[in-house]
Amino acid sequence: MHQALESLLDLLDLERIEEDIFRGRSRSAVVPRVFGGQVAAQALVAAGRTVPADRMAHSLHAYFLRMGDPGAPIVYTVDRIRDGASFTTRRVVAIQHGQPIFHLSASFQTYEEGMEHQADMPPAPDPESLPTAAEMLPRYADAFLDEGVVDRMLEARAAVDLRYVDVPPWGTVGTPREPRSQVWFRTNGKLADDPLLHVCLATYVSDMTLLDSVLLAHGRGGWAVGDVVGASLDHAMWFHRPFRADEWLLYDQESPSASGGRGLGQARIYTQDGRLAITVIQEGVVRVPR
Repeated sequence: MHQALESLLDLLDLERIEEDIFRGRSRSAVVPRVFGGQVAAQALVAAGRTVPADRMAHSLHAYFLRMGDPGAPIVYTVDRIRDGASFTTRRVVAIQHGQPIFHLSASFQTYEEGMEHQADMPPAPDPESLPTAAEMLPRYADAFLDEGVVDRMLEARAAVDLRYVDVPPWGTVGTPREPRSQVWFRTNGKLADDPLLHVCLATYVSDMTLLDSVLLAHGRGGWAVGDVVGASLDHAMWFHRPFRADEWLLYDQESPSASGGRGLGQARIYTQDGRLAITVIQEGVVRVPR
């Protein structure tokens, strides 16, 4: 297993400090704040540890309230909102310096048979045919604000093998494109069979690229280029079918709207054999510096 993945798994292994209270740490991020995918994944871990093992996460809805301090621990408090015959609901608040920075509601369900249909998987090239981050990012070093951005991005994404299908936003600055982006991803190493772990790692990755499609529509490169200031506002995910985060997943993303200093991204995540595993929607602040 890649050392970066071991470090990420250690980061998600929260310390239980009371019955429904957990404490987490942060890892280095590309920007001087806690990465949103980290706090979302940790909050889902906290919720899942208060739920019976036979109930799988099927949805989460979250709000990012304040910028997280990467130098301070994060305390997660869990409210056991409901324990029903089939569904369990949990509410989690992440706290730093005495203030809530993040709020998550998650629902879990026992397995049952039901009606089946899904949207078809869109065409995409084989992930093994695409360049790795280490091969792709240095190509655009001249576009970034400083030389250290490439190294910080590679370090922040080292636990995950994430490959862009098309040129990323910072590769075609000034040229608006269709507001659609695709990436393949999987963890850099095999994981245990715990379904909650795979869901939490997909949650972690889901915050990395979803707003790229907003930038593409306007020919913007993002924070690393300096032509946009952005931050996640809210995040929602629905987990439809079992999947493994250590096997290739296609993240098919698009942006239906941007207005009022905000951009909306929506996406579907498919397994390599075409099963729709997850639906994701996120809104973020997307401002052009004045």
